[in-house]
Amino acid sequence: MVELAGIRDRPRHSLRIGLIIGVGAITLALICVGIYGLTNGAKRSHPAGVSTTASRSLTDSPDGHPRAFAQPQLLPGTSKAAIFARAAVEALFTWDTASGIDLAGYEQPLIAAADPSGTDAPGLIHDLSNYFPSSSSWSTLQGYQTRQSVTIGRLYIPDQWWQAVAADPGHVQDGVVAYTVEATRHRIGLWLEKPVSSEHPVSFTMFLACPPATRQCVLLRLSKLNDPLH
Repeated sequence: MVELAGIRDRPRHSLRIGLIIGVGAITLALICVGIYGLTNGAKRSHPAGVSTTASRSLTDSPDGHPRAFAQPQLLPGTSKAAIFARAAVEALFTWDTASGIDLAGYEQPLIAAADPSGTDAPGLIHDLSNYFPSSSSWSTLQGYQTRQSVTIGRLYIPDQWWQAVAADPGHVQDGVVAYTVEATRHRIGLWLEKPVSSEHPVSFTMFLACPPATRQCVLLRLSKLNDPLH
């Protein structure tokens, strides 16, 4: 269970955004994540090592064909929650261990899209650790030239979100929203010098703040993987 405290009146430059999130099929609970400093006019910086334009290089893929490496891109600066959510899903599940980019390089665009005050960034970083391989697993996957991609099947605002918001009217700021994702994670790599692949369904819920709560959409928190709101 996660609990987010309800929103209370705050100065313009120090907003506390509370999310009311129902977790599980039976009970609705409050999950508290203190989000401060989401201000009008807050801008994202471009962290070192993260490109704002597409960049690709080529090498051989596990199936023997040329393989394109896309540099991690910043999430779009948009006020459209669904567009931002789709980009976040792609960033969460798209990586290539043979690209020369390390784990931090793939995580950075998501961290850059967090609450611009940085107050809740530690919570988001913890969430990301449940989605990306550990450092030791990454090293193992490099030995198999493993790459991962994702196909989004469904992206929607779950009923449990609306129920939770209705249960405490006025305490969730306009623009704060939850999206549940149902997708398929694809992996391809080499095993005994032969290409192998696997597919696994994944589901989760992401929590966003978009205008008018923020100047542009930002990523607040992620649910546990395969434990979404419905």
